[in-house]
Amino acid sequence: MHSIDELAALRNPLPEPGTVTPEDCYTDACEQVEEQRKKDALHLEAASDDLQVDPLLLALDDLKTQKEAINAEIRRLLAYGREFHGNRPYGLEELARHAGYSFSGVRTAYGDKEIQYVADQIGREANRPSRTGRAKDTR
Repeated sequence: MHSIDELAALRNPLPEPGTVTPEDCYTDACEQVEEQRKKDALHLEAASDDLQVDPLLLALDDLKTQKEAINAEIRRLLAYGREFHGNRPYGLEELARHAGYSFSGVRTAYGDKEIQYVADQIGREANRPSRTGRAKDTR
């Protein structure tokens, strides 16, 4: 197996037997994964040739970008849960448990940038004053 094909196989694993419901769709699911592997291998090869970068490094860069996007989304959801969720925001412990953060990590995970992003997306301001606003009020 060519290294690009191996990378595509790692990035698109076949389902384990018994994990596809209904079970008679297992073969179809495997065929879909095989098709996705072919597309992924073509994409990796083309990107590698165009950029003259090792395909493994491209795959890692891709995952790093995805991880950064997911972390940003988690920070925005934490901001929503703490700043926009009615009169009683979600508790730090509950959010920490579900987001994979520590109790104190939730408190520092988001800031005014994420709060503003959430406000812009949902079309309303936070229920609680912004952190900057609270700091200015205490001076």
